[in-house]
Amino acid sequence: MAKGKGPKGKKITLKTAKNSIRISFDGGRRLDLSKMGITTFPKCILKLADVDELDLSRNMLKKIPNSIEKFQKLRWLDLHSNQLEELPKTVGTLQNLFYLNICNNKLTSKNLPEELNLLKNLRILNLGLNCLDSIPPTLGALKELKELGLFDNLLTTIPNSVKTLPKLQKLNAERNPFPESKKEEYVDPIKRVESLYLVQEKDLCCSCLKTCQEERGKLNKFKNTMPCPSKKLSFPLLLTPNSTAMDNQEQWRLKDEHL
Repeated sequence: MAKGKGPKGKKITLKTAKNSIRISFDGGRRLDLSKMGITTFPKCILKLADVDELDLSRNMLKKIPNSIEKFQKLRWLDLHSNQLEELPKTVGTLQNLFYLNICNNKLTSKNLPEELNLLKNLRILNLGLNCLDSIPPTLGALKELKELGLFDNLLTTIPNSVKTLPKLQKLNAERNPFPESKKEEYVDPIKRVESLYLVQEKDLCCSCLKTCQEERGKLNKFKNTMPCPSKKLSFPLLLTPNSTAMDNQEQWRLKDEHL
C-alpha cells in the first residue's frame, strides 16, 4: 500500500488540503480533513500549520506525530472517531487550544500524556468512548475547563481535583463501572453543578441586590402584560412532551387534516 493512502486509496496532497480550508464563523481558518479515509497523518499539512482549527475526525488514524507542535495557532483540534492508541506529549505545547475532542478512539490511561495539564486555556475536553480506567489528577490544573466528557470508559472513580475544577459546568461520566455508592454522584453531575441557592436580601451585596431587583421588575412587568384567558385551555389531542409524542411533526399535521 502506498504511503499516505488508506484502504480506499485516498491520498492527501497539499492541493487537496488547501482546497479543504474553510473560514469559520468567527473568521478563523479551518482545515477540514474529516471523513477522508486517512490512515496516516499527512505530512503535507505541516505547510499549513498557521490554521486556527484542524479537523481530522472520522478517519482511521492510529497515531498523531510529534510534529503536531508546529500548529501553534491552533484553538480547535478535533480527532474524534479514529483509531488512536496514544497522543504525543507535544500536544501540551498547543497553548492556544480551547477545544480538544479525542473521543471514540482506543486511548488508554497509560498512553494519555500528562502534558495535557499544560493546556491552560482549554475550555472543552472530550475523552469519552475510549479505554480509560483512570483519569490523571493533574487534569485538575485545567482551571479554565468548562466541559469535560468522560462517558463510556472504564472509570471507577474521578479525582477530586477534576470534579472540583472552579469553572466546570458540564461533566458527562455516564456509562462507566462506578461503584453503586458513587454512581449518582458521577452519572448525574449536572445536579451538583447547577445547584440553586436561596439567600435573604440582607445577605446580598448592593450590586447583586440591585441586579435581582431589576430582573424581578422585568418579570413582573412581563406578567402584567400577559392576557388572562377567560377559561382554562384544553389540549385533548396533545400527548405528553418527551414521552410518547411523535418526533415527525409532519405526521401530526397529516393526522389533524384527516380528523
